[in-house]
Amino acid sequence: MPATGNDEKLIGTAAQMVAGVRGLLAIDESPSTCNRRFAAIGIPETAAMRQAYRDVLITTPGLGARISGAILSDETFGQATRDGVPFVQVLEAAGILPGIKVDLGAKALARHPGETVTEGLDGLRQRLAAYAAQGARFAKWRAVITIAPAAQSAALPSAGCIAANAHALARYAALCQEAGVVPIVEPEVLMDGDHTIERCAEVSERVLRAVFAELYLQDVLLEGMILKPGMVLPGIASPHTSSIDAVAGATLLCLRQSVPAAVAGVAFLSGGQASATASAHLNAMHLRAPGALPDLPWPLTFSFGRALQEPALPIWGGNESQRAAAQQALLHRAECNNAARRGEYQPSMEPA
Repeated sequence: MPATGNDEKLIGTAAQMVAGVRGLLAIDESPSTCNRRFAAIGIPETAAMRQAYRDVLITTPGLGARISGAILSDETFGQATRDGVPFVQVLEAAGILPGIKVDLGAKALARHPGETVTEGLDGLRQRLAAYAAQGARFAKWRAVITIAPAAQSAALPSAGCIAANAHALARYAALCQEAGVVPIVEPEVLMDGDHTIERCAEVSERVLRAVFAELYLQDVLLEGMILKPGMVLPGIASPHTSSIDAVAGATLLCLRQSVPAAVAGVAFLSGGQASATASAHLNAMHLRAPGALPDLPWPLTFSFGRALQEPALPIWGGNESQRAAAQQALLHRAECNNAARRGEYQPSMEPA
C-alpha cells in the first residue's frame, strides 16, 4: 500500500527520534513518583518544586545536541519555565521533539493476582488530538510485566496478562498514528525478582511476539513507531549475575528473534539500572552489532529516565545555586550514552 501523507510524517518523525547518536530523555514521572524521589533527598514535595526541577532539565544549554526527544508527563507538558516560556516551546527551539506519556498507569488485572494492565484508552483519541495541537510529536504508553519468583515456577506472567497488555499497546499505537503522533510502545519486563537472565529472555521474547502480533492486527505502521523494551537482565534479587557482554548478547538475540525489521528503532529503557551500567550495556551492543552477527535492521538508542537524571537530581537538591552543576551532570550522562551509541563509551568517562 502506498504511504499516505500522514504515514510519511510518522516515518519522518520516527527516523528523527533515533537518528545519529542522540537519544530520548524520559522526564514523565507521575507527581507521586517524583515526590518519592524528592522525599528521599529532602526536597519539598510540591507542584512548584516539580516544575522547578523540570525547568532545570529542559533549559540545559546544549541539550539538543545530545537529546532528540523528551517525554513529558501531563503535568509537565502544560508548564512553563521560570521566565514564562512553555516547556514545549523551549524543547522545539533546542531541536528536541516534545513527547507525552498518555497512559493512566498500571492497574490490577481482574482475576490475575499480582498482575496489572495499563489503562487510559477511554477518551484517548480526544486527548491525543489536543496534545498534537499543542505540539506533541510522539507519545508513550508503558505496559508492566512481572516475572514470578523462582519458587513459583512459571506462574507469572500469565498468558492473559500478556494478551491484555499487548492488545492495549496496539490500540494505543493505532490511535497515535491516526492523530499523526509517533507511538513509543513500551512493554517493560520488570527487573524486580530473582529470575535468571535466561528466564528474562524467555519472557521478553514471548511478550514481544505477542505485542507485534497485536500491532499487526491493528494495522500499526511499524516504520512509524519506536519500540521501548527493557534489556535482558537477571532479576535484581537473583543470585546469578551476568557480564556486560552476556546482557548485550542476550538482548540482541531476543530482539532479532521477535522484532520485525521494519520497526523504525529500538530505544531501551533503563529499568532501574545504575547510570554507568546502562551505558555500558548499550555500548556493548554497539560493539557486538557490526561483528560476527549480521548488521542490525534497526538503530539502537536510549530512552532513559533515572539513568539520565540520577546524578542531576541530588546535585540540584532544590537549590537554584546548584542549577548549572546539575545541568552539567545531565549533559555528561547524555554524552556517555551518545558515546555508547558509537561503541566508544569507557568506564574512565565516569567521575571518580
